[in-house]
Amino acid sequence: MTATQPTIATPPALPEHDPAPLIELIRHTLDEGKAEDIMIIDLAGKASFADAMIIASGTSSRQVIALSEHVVSAVRDAGLGRPQMEGEEFGDWVLIDAGDVIVHVFRPEVRLYYHIEKMWAGPLVPELAVLDD
Repeated sequence: MTATQPTIATPPALPEHDPAPLIELIRHTLDEGKAEDIMIIDLAGKASFADAMIIASGTSSRQVIALSEHVVSAVRDAGLGRPQMEGEEFGDWVLIDAGDVIVHVFRPEVRLYYHIEKMWAGPLVPELAVLDD
């Protein structure tokens, strides 16, 4: 009598996920809110926590907070996730974790001080070069 080996099922392949709709929604929301200097940084192969990082500036603490709240609402309303937001108490630098996309919204002087674009060195692409309006 021979024992049979149990059959191990292979899990189905995960579908390709495309962060482009989320990136475009966030870019459009920031643009509509009059954010300045919107930068999209591709994190593919550089980080495991997100596919892209979007950095933008608001002209005042009030605008930074408003832009951030609009991004969170737009992502939730589109059914693209439940983003978490930190830093909205002061409005100097707000971080939004939208899952596949990390968003930083700064007051210009705070952005200049931290200069996180430089940390993620690589090809930085102004938003108008990424997507034609």
